[in-house]
Amino acid sequence: MTDARLRPGPHVRALRPHQWGKNLLVFLPVLGGHRFEADILWQATLALAAFCLVASGVYVVNDILDISADRAHPRKRTRPFAAGLIPVARGIWMAGGLFLAGGLLALLQGPGFFGMILAYMLLTTAYSIRLKKYAVIDIVVLAGLYTIRIVAGGVATDIPPSTWLLAFSLFFFLALAAVKRQAELVDITGRGVKNTAGRGYSDHDLPVISMISIAAGYVSVLVLALYIESAAVSGLYGRPELLWGGCAVLLYWITRTVLITHRGLMHDDPIVFAARDGASRICGLLIAACVLAAAHV
Repeated sequence: MTDARLRPGPHVRALRPHQWGKNLLVFLPVLGGHRFEADILWQATLALAAFCLVASGVYVVNDILDISADRAHPRKRTRPFAAGLIPVARGIWMAGGLFLAGGLLALLQGPGFFGMILAYMLLTTAYSIRLKKYAVIDIVVLAGLYTIRIVAGGVATDIPPSTWLLAFSLFFFLALAAVKRQAELVDITGRGVKNTAGRGYSDHDLPVISMISIAAGYVSVLVLALYIESAAVSGLYGRPELLWGGCAVLLYWITRTVLITHRGLMHDDPIVFAARDGASRICGLLIAACVLAAAHV
């Protein structure tokens, strides 16, 4: 009989391929600048691959460091390392190989992009080891990590992201990071636990974190609304007023997401939840339709 620790399934799960969709953020400068030349798309695709490799390495390191906390968690205890399906020593080799492959691919795109990948690796490692234990700092760092992907995409394609995009990203992903913590606090409150394992929050922090979730989300919608009325939008969209439809949909989605989290129905990761949630997918399609209509009608 094959040793369970040699089966490919747990090793693939440890890479968390379902999280790779987050790395599509490297394409946002391309989409925001309406630049769809073949060479630019190729550079963005290489950047995507590099981030997927490095991010998977980070997930492996994070799971190794969180083994004790994950084993005490009702859902995370099934993760490959927490469940004993992959030896820790092998995980270290996996992470090293992923970091090396991602770093080499980043080097092919030049020192600027390699620097962004290196900054991402260092910040995520610092987050996994220490920063995630500090309240508020953790969600700000998470928002920054999403924004780094956008900046890195701009470096890889030589399309600097606009300040509007960066401002929107910072507030939007701060909201999602807060939703992630809100979901954890709702969970421990329901189980009668006082503190989150390995995090700097207690059940008393739930109202404040919920407020941050909704406030940061609404500010991101405000940034989008101000962008629609700015001079920057006129050169990219023939009918910018149609973007208001996307604003309304985003406002609905953020409100619904926070409400679902409040009810205890949120997945540990709101982005993974959104990818699997039918209503969220419809919202995404409606926003895309508004953007396309504004650009081409």
